[in-house]
Amino acid sequence: MLADKVAKALQKQIADEGFASSSYLGMASWCEIQGLRGCAEFMYEQSAEERAHMLKIVKYLNQAGGHAEIPAIKEPVNAYKTVTEVFSAALKQEQGVTKSINAIVELSLEEKDFVSFNFLQWFVEEQLEEENLFRAILDIIKIAGSDARSLLMIDNEIAKIRAAQK
Repeated sequence: MLADKVAKALQKQIADEGFASSSYLGMASWCEIQGLRGCAEFMYEQSAEERAHMLKIVKYLNQAGGHAEIPAIKEPVNAYKTVTEVFSAALKQEQGVTKSINAIVELSLEEKDFVSFNFLQWFVEEQLEEENLFRAILDIIKIAGSDARSLLMIDNEIAKIRAAQK
């Protein structure tokens, strides 16, 4: 049975996933106007993935006897100074999502809501993958540097990462 406290926490997570989707969309737009097409497409896909996470929680809440309500999403950052800033912000965002998911997992155990605990395991694994992905990209950026040629190489490497994920 869906515990009320867990349902409320999942409701908040819907907003967090929606914001993450919106945030990645802002990052994608910034990358695109900078001519970083590989980075832009990567971020557009990240945005779609976060929206899918939001929908997964919406459907779960509704199927588990709750009622998912769709919140307003706050405006994300839309301007960045560097590609490093973009991917650092993305990693920080993913770390925040990980913290939130872990808190809901802990709450589901406290409330003995084992169905929700089981549902959340997919998100736990997903967050490990997401954080590792952004750390790896930041490593590439750090190694490459920040001159124009380096940005082209970074953009190409991120396009390869995106292609490998499909």
